[in-house]
Amino acid sequence: MNCEVCHLNELEVEQLEIREVLRCILHTIVFHRALGLIRPKDVDSEIFEITYVQCGVAEVEKKIEEKIDQFVAWVEKHPNKKSQICLSFYELKNKQAAWFGNKTERLIWENWYINLNVLHPKAHSSKPHHAKVVVGTEVNMLDERSTRRAALESSLRDVLFQIIKFVNDKKDHIPPVPNVEGVSFPYEITISSSSDSTFGMDMLKRMLQTGHPTML
Repeated sequence: MNCEVCHLNELEVEQLEIREVLRCILHTIVFHRALGLIRPKDVDSEIFEITYVQCGVAEVEKKIEEKIDQFVAWVEKHPNKKSQICLSFYELKNKQAAWFGNKTERLIWENWYINLNVLHPKAHSSKPHHAKVVVGTEVNMLDERSTRRAALESSLRDVLFQIIKFVNDKKDHIPPVPNVEGVSFPYEITISSSSDSTFGMDMLKRMLQTGHPTML
């Protein structure tokens, strides 16, 4: 089976921005790959001037939030690594084995790689400063953060357009729709460092994995 891969542009985020960035991206991807009957719901971002669409499926929202929680915990434990989330869509096929009877084979047909560079707050000097200097420094910091947040919002918009372009351009590899209601295809969300050399092998193993995986 042909497996298409989309590497989304890397985003520089602060830890407090991770959740909203991932909500925008993950829900946008899942919505555009939900080919069955859904109830689209517009959602205004809590920190960006961006509106994205959710499928309107409670279980999907719950599972995405769980994965975001796991990712935030992973980042806290690995503060100096660039981080990556892989969203994989797959289908299940029955495969006959000569000696062990029938097995269920997981065939991944699309991988989305979300790359985040998590910025950590700069340490501030504990030495006393003149009041005017402190106020000036705080104003500069607020201006710098506001400028950086605006740049992130623009980059996030670019990523959302990148997703839309990909789903519009890449259609021939999509397998037949298995369901007529809800999220049509099972998928999984995997967390890893983008510099982890074993990540690619782990994904290869998952492509060959058997059994009955949980649909996120």
